[in-house]
Amino acid sequence: MNDQSAVNIEQLKDYSRAFNADRANLVAANAAVSAGVLAAATDYQGMRSLPRDFSIELKQGSITNQERSGRCWMFASLNTLRYELMHHWNLEDFEFSETYLFFWDAIEKSNAYLEYVLQTLDEPTDSRVFESINAGPSDDGGWWQMFAALVNKYGLVPKSAYPESANSRDSDAFKQYLNTKLREFAADLRRRHAAGESMDALRTAKRDDMATVYRICAIALGEPPATFDFLARVKDDDDKDGADKADDKAGATNEAGQARSESGESAESGKDERKQIRETGITPMEFYKKYVPVDVNDFVTISNAPMGRTPFGRRYRIRYSANVIEAGDMEFVNVPLDVFKKAAVDQIAAGHPIWFACDCMQFALRGEGVFDRGTVRVDQLFGTEFTFDKADGLEYGDRPSNHAMTLTGVNLDENGKPNRWKIENSWGKDNGKDGYYVASDAWFDQFVTELIIRKDMLDDATLAVIQSEPVEIEPWEPLTRPCR
Repeated sequence: MNDQSAVNIEQLKDYSRAFNADRANLVAANAAVSAGVLAAATDYQGMRSLPRDFSIELKQGSITNQERSGRCWMFASLNTLRYELMHHWNLEDFEFSETYLFFWDAIEKSNAYLEYVLQTLDEPTDSRVFESINAGPSDDGGWWQMFAALVNKYGLVPKSAYPESANSRDSDAFKQYLNTKLREFAADLRRRHAAGESMDALRTAKRDDMATVYRICAIALGEPPATFDFLARVKDDDDKDGADKADDKAGATNEAGQARSESGESAESGKDERKQIRETGITPMEFYKKYVPVDVNDFVTISNAPMGRTPFGRRYRIRYSANVIEAGDMEFVNVPLDVFKKAAVDQIAAGHPIWFACDCMQFALRGEGVFDRGTVRVDQLFGTEFTFDKADGLEYGDRPSNHAMTLTGVNLDENGKPNRWKIENSWGKDNGKDGYYVASDAWFDQFVTELIIRKDMLDDATLAVIQSEPVEIEPWEPLTRPCR
């Protein structure tokens, strides 16, 4: 091998001499070794340039926490819907059961995996297609479209009807052994196929396999409810719309005849006299249809992926990306940045939060709740510029989406242009500022790749693209990854 291909000892000595000759390197090393790269790179001026006030801000419920699980896409999705439910019904707070959808997602992903195995029986196990299918059969991650497919099939329940469990809070062991069992089933189906068994026989085996999958999920998470009871109290404030809706639509009740305080408490007895929304024996689908004032099918995934391989103005479909097999694969419409951002501003200004996907690891301070290149100055710390633009960052796999959150505010400058964004995260209230983050507009441009936008917020050109024939892309193409 040519000596030029190896690290040369003399070169290393030269590098060391140059490093130690520069005082800035020594100061940077002291800070980074002692405090860590991110703390050492934090620029206080950048931090101060991102205040936590916003000209447009949506009032959300309590901060949620996905804990040690990859359910961010579910939490972000449910956070967008609970906002709509809370404000429609005038509730102080509300949270859906994330575990309910987590159960059905594990079932559906297992089924989709086995279906993909049946579709690729003659693929070598080391083919790129099969390696993609086999990478994580029932892993936690996902997208909005997976969420919509689950809601369309199984409905929704409040958290009180199906609370968190040890294996929803920390899903690693549950999913590890479920994945192992699924891969065993895959090996068995492929061996049966090689031995000449018919597809009907393989499908019979698959049905038996799914019985085992159900048992594993039910043991790990408990069976989800087929029906449940629901009680919520309507806020007692100057806004009577929600109370009226509760009276008109849900059979809300209260014990009248006593004066109430602002909190709804009876002035004489101290009893909570606020009107109640009560349901007995309601199904998850009935609950979704009755209490959620938006349809999950009225949203579109738009992306800003400025790569040569994914021209704007087209609809794309990622092969082998479904969780609910009959719902179809993940789709999105790729649009220019100006269309992308206008849709986001318009939707928040209209009073609706936004599910979005991004690379949350780039120029991020988790504890402080900041996403901003001007604050995380690793360029100054390491003495080198980081020059990837969005296109190259995606093309080279450096910044695919990996986390979903909810946009709940934006600050517009004197010209009506956004300069920072308010973000609701699902990492608990101890991260960020009471669970909320702030992102600079420049960070949004570079690292936000997907938005879920209401169809009525989109321009005619984008709506037309939604109806076009999709371009199929492979699951390994460097565009997006399931959010965790």
